[in-house]
Amino acid sequence: MITANDLKVKGIKAIEKELQERDEAIISFRGKPKYIVLGIEKYDRIRALELDLLYLQAQEEIKSGKAIRISTKKELEEHLKNL
Repeated sequence: MITANDLKVKGIKAIEKELQERDEAIISFRGKPKYIVLGIEKYDRIRALELDLLYLQAQEEIKSGKAIRISTKKELEEHLKNL
């Protein structure tokens, strides 16, 4: 964990050191965890997983009839009229 003061004094070097030892760097402020810094590779993996989950949820909503698939401008216009 990096204190806000360490971050202020050491800057990015404090984050780099922490990320060499862990997957994320936690920055504390007044003794409590306040922020998490991730390396870009880890962030990209998390985002990809979130997008995969959203895609699967959308597919389930389409299958269950909770959502519709619109693939043409005409279908979109018709849907907007119905709203």
